[in-house]
Amino acid sequence: DTLSACRLRSKMLAKQLDHVDMEIEREEEAGNVAAVSRLQAVSSRLCTELEREKELELRLALTLKQNLVELWQIETEQERYDILREQLQKDEEELQMQYQEEREARIWKEKITALQAEGTRRTREKREEEARREREERNKKLLEDAKRNHEKAVCFLRQSMARIHEKNAKEEAKAQEHMERRIQAVLSLKTSITSNRERLQTLQILNKAKALEAKKEEMKMREAILAEGGNAIREVFLHKRQQEHEKRKEAFRELQKSRKMEIVSRILQERAAVHKQRKSQSPTKAVKAHCFVLLNVQVIEICLKIAQTTSKHETVENNFLLCLQNLCSFTKAVALSISLPQDVLWERGDEDTERDKTLLVPEFPGLWSQEYYLHKVPKAEDPAQLAIRAVRKQMAKKKMEKLQAGILPKQTVPAQEHKGCAFHSKPSCIHFKDFDVGQIYKKKIVLTNACYSVNYCRLVGISEWLKDFISVDFDPPGKMSSGMSCEFLVTFKPMINKGLEGEVMFMAQTGSFSVPLKCTVKTCMLALDKELIDFGSLVVGETISRPISLTNSGALGARFK
Repeated sequence: DTLSACRLRSKMLAKQLDHVDMEIEREEEAGNVAAVSRLQAVSSRLCTELEREKELELRLALTLKQNLVELWQIETEQERYDILREQLQKDEEELQMQYQEEREARIWKEKITALQAEGTRRTREKREEEARREREERNKKLLEDAKRNHEKAVCFLRQSMARIHEKNAKEEAKAQEHMERRIQAVLSLKTSITSNRERLQTLQILNKAKALEAKKEEMKMREAILAEGGNAIREVFLHKRQQEHEKRKEAFRELQKSRKMEIVSRILQERAAVHKQRKSQSPTKAVKAHCFVLLNVQVIEICLKIAQTTSKHETVENNFLLCLQNLCSFTKAVALSISLPQDVLWERGDEDTERDKTLLVPEFPGLWSQEYYLHKVPKAEDPAQLAIRAVRKQMAKKKMEKLQAGILPKQTVPAQEHKGCAFHSKPSCIHFKDFDVGQIYKKKIVLTNACYSVNYCRLVGISEWLKDFISVDFDPPGKMSSGMSCEFLVTFKPMINKGLEGEVMFMAQTGSFSVPLKCTVKTCMLALDKELIDFGSLVVGETISRPISLTNSGALGARFK
């Protein structure tokens, strides 16, 4: 249809082209140039359309031929499929025959199983009937037994209920007595509260009266001082300070008396413990230990008398008493090491408890807490070694005095002198960034000896306001040569969401230095990628767009508009 329509259009276009050619000839004869040009344009347009229709006709004829070839191929394939369809129908018929035979065999088997099931059902019914009869007989026996047991249970229940009623009556009587006692206690407490309230009121009245009297005396004192022309405020302040000093002095005297009594009681306990230990020792060692302890006890008593006679300052006497306690524990430890051999053990029982109460275990750990053989006499040393040791002690003492005075030695090598900090830290600043409250953060810092000689390093501490959040784990490395390094660990446990700044302070042989420490909270840092939006030159009515990127480089989110 499309090909015939195309041919029809091409014929019509050919007729129109012939008609236009005739018109062109007629107009040329007439000499009408405008009509000739217009007709020539129409002729050219008709020629192009005619060529297009011919091309379309050729394409349609080609596609028609291809379709015919495909149709012939389909018809050949359809004949081959007809043969396959006939074979398939034969196969289906054979399959139906097989299904029929299998169905008949299955029906026969089901009939046999149904007969067998009928036989099993009849036998099961017989068994159920026999079981039902047995169950009925057993139920009759159970009912008879239940009646007899019920009668017995009723009898026992009556007896138990009588006992429970008696017990409840006794408990109610006890509860009544307890309630009466509580009521009496509450009443006595109420009376005592009222009496104490009255006493408290009287005490408050007395305190107010004393305060009024003190104010009156203070006013009289101020008037007298003002009449004499003195400084009333200063004199009143000095008077109050003197009264507070006397109160503190009286309290310290009481504390001193209690401490003296405690020291004396401990000495007596130690004497008793030594007396018990002496029984399990050899006679000669016991005599030596007793003499040693008596000698030290006499020394302690003499020191106590000196402390009582020379107690002019509170701090001096307090430190002296602590030294006496340490001396007492040390003498007892020495006496035990001299008198007791290593294989003698403490007796069990009451001696263990008395040993814990004595000062045999010192209050302050020192050299005596380590196991040394104090009973062995050291060998005589070489005088040259003693002299060298004395010279070294003097040199160390001079160095310490220079360090305390702020005189630091210069670190020099040939033609060079080291200036600046003796140790360099890596990183240079300990920075805990974007922390969360409740978490634990750790950083390892490396200290390197940057001076030209052997140096030491020890931890002094951290800033006061960082002690609740920062802890430093530093093991002093001892002598460090030039270029050697050591490590320390800084642990940060934030409790508040607030920025902190401080420093970790160290002391070296060449002076003190510090490593700065900073803790910053999460913040939002918004930034644009352009500072100026330049659209350049453009025409009126034109639309130009420029993208802008807003970036948050911080750890905290933020809203914007």
